[in-house]
Amino acid sequence: MAIERHGTTQRYSDICAYGNTIYLVETPQTLDANVATQTLEVLAGVEKLLECAGSDKTRLLMVTIYLRDIDDMIAVNAVWDRWVPRGTAPARVCVEAKLSNCDYLIEIAVVAAR
Repeated sequence: MAIERHGTTQRYSDICAYGNTIYLVETPQTLDANVATQTLEVLAGVEKLLECAGSDKTRLLMVTIYLRDIDDMIAVNAVWDRWVPRGTAPARVCVEAKLSNCDYLIEIAVVAAR
């Protein structure tokens, strides 16, 4: 079975898929925004990438949320709880991390089924 890659650069791919499993990471676009706005942007990006890979947010398996400041989890959860469809929540972890861009407040890594 071949590995599929989409949006591939020298450093990363927007989407990698193997069989019926999709892997992706999304980062915010508006770097001067608050964490709620960055979360909305990241989740919209996740949705778009999932659609490109033949999936959607009801098929999430595992989500890792990386936050610059773990105290932002309350604001992130408020956005997340409105975004994820009832009854389809994936396994999820939220961790504080030093992110690659000092203006990122959030990054999300996703594993989903097609």
